[in-house]
Amino acid sequence: MTRGGNLRATLVGFAGALVALAALSLLVGIEDILGALSLADPSVIFVVIAVAICWLTAWGLSLRTVLGVLGAPITAPVAVLVFAGATFANNVTPFGQAGGEPVSALLVSRASDSEYETGLAAIASVDALNFVPSIVLALIGLGYFTTRITFGENLLLVSAVVVGFAIALLFAVYFGWTNRYRVERVAVDTLTPLARRVGGFVPGLSPPSRAGLERRIEGFFTAVERVGTNPRGLLLALCFSAAGWIGLATSLWLSLFALGHTVPAAVVLVAIPAGAMAGVTPLPGGLGGVEAVLGALVTATTGSIPAATVLAAVLIHRGATYALPTVVGGATAAVLADR
Repeated sequence: MTRGGNLRATLVGFAGALVALAALSLLVGIEDILGALSLADPSVIFVVIAVAICWLTAWGLSLRTVLGVLGAPITAPVAVLVFAGATFANNVTPFGQAGGEPVSALLVSRASDSEYETGLAAIASVDALNFVPSIVLALIGLGYFTTRITFGENLLLVSAVVVGFAIALLFAVYFGWTNRYRVERVAVDTLTPLARRVGGFVPGLSPPSRAGLERRIEGFFTAVERVGTNPRGLLLALCFSAAGWIGLATSLWLSLFALGHTVPAAVVLVAIPAGAMAGVTPLPGGLGGVEAVLGALVTATTGSIPAATVLAAVLIHRGATYALPTVVGGATAAVLADR
């Protein structure tokens, strides 16, 4: 896609996100939401921002761990800023991580002075590892609900989605890895003619040869294999990932607390991973979709908190975990792009 095409897709995505947010606000009641926000405790909101920084730091350290395994070490502060840049790429492109992954890989490779394939393998490995703790935490939360409340339609749907996603993820990883050489051949067969067509339309662009593409894709799989066969690095990255998920859950819990409500930890442990799944929508960073899912789940699992208060808490949480890394990451991406 051309640069103009990317810009149009992003603008259309943000327009859709604004429509989704506006519809959600009108459904719940804009005045009620603003009234709830006016009651927020400023001191707790500052803690929410601090927790969001801890989440970003934890996942940045996970990226640093993976890069260390791949022989492309970077310092902890740089890793956090680079991960913020990757988050920025996910937040401004449709389909979340799927749309932002190529840009994220470029940022990682420039920051670590490594090959693009190494950057792609690093960010793809971190994203894949992040799914494991999220599913575990969601299942722990659902296990708590089975002993406390009767499952309604929403919780049954969430349970089916979480379990189904866990099974699909395990199958995809197993099938993809055991057939990686077949995947490599299909990728080369598909990308070679595509690259030649693009090269024919873009002046000054020399399309890569078939052998060059094979080398790059093989380098990507080799890098992923290095990560997968390093137990210590995997365990450390998973620990940082789990800490990040707990930080996200804590951010949402504190956002509700800032408005005068406390909820069981299981509520946010289920809501946060389920909300993250909404990030694969065509909306940039899941903006609009994530808020709707989080609001619906928290409302369904608490019952006693008004919907306007729940959505106000979700907006506080998303302000810290969406807007903050987007601003910081945008600045980081600009610096790395200038390099």
